[in-house]
Amino acid sequence: MAETNFWTRMSNLWSGFVSLWISDIEKKHPEIAYENAINSMAVKYTRLKSATAAIIRRRDEITHRLGAATQDLNAVKHDLEAALSTGQDDLSLVLIEKKNLLEASVNELNAEMAQAKGDADDAKASLVSVKQEIAKLKAEKDRMLAKMQSAQARVKIQEQLEGISVDAEVKALENVREHIKNKVAEANLGKELADSDLDQRLKKLRERSGSITARAELDALKAARAQQAEAAQRKM
Repeated sequence: MAETNFWTRMSNLWSGFVSLWISDIEKKHPEIAYENAINSMAVKYTRLKSATAAIIRRRDEITHRLGAATQDLNAVKHDLEAALSTGQDDLSLVLIEKKNLLEASVNELNAEMAQAKGDADDAKASLVSVKQEIAKLKAEKDRMLAKMQSAQARVKIQEQLEGISVDAEVKALENVREHIKNKVAEANLGKELADSDLDQRLKKLRERSGSITARAELDALKAARAQQAEAAQRKM
């Protein structure tokens, strides 16, 4: 008993897994889902068509039997009238019994005929309904698949636009910006280097000029002292 329950649960689990797997495939490929539904409806239509044909055949058989029984009943009634008119009581009794049996048969066949006609009408209505449903599914399939293709195209275009605006042009401009910044930095560096060289030359020039000025001042001081000494000797 426990083993049976185990295998039943395993079977249910596997059926559920397969159902989910098929459902996932049908979501990704809706045309498969529509084809499966249409094919299933087509199978039902074929079976219903066979059942409807059997019902109509039964109705036609009852119609034929009712026609034959009605014809026999009319003939017996005609014979009964003739037997009564000729005073053939024994024959009349037989014909009356036959008439009663035929009337009962006709009444029964009329009831069966009414039922058979109702069944046939219902079956034909169901057949027409299923056929219309198949046509509606086919039209819906074309319409919904067209909508899906349109939506997929729109999504693809949006993704392409987003990719172009962010990944391509902006990245290219960023590279250009970096290149321009590097060139500006190189130009500034050259200017700074040139300015630095001039500063060094000017500094050296000033140092040299200062030495020359000091030497000249020293020479002037020495000359002045020599003149003072010479003047002092002359006064003596």
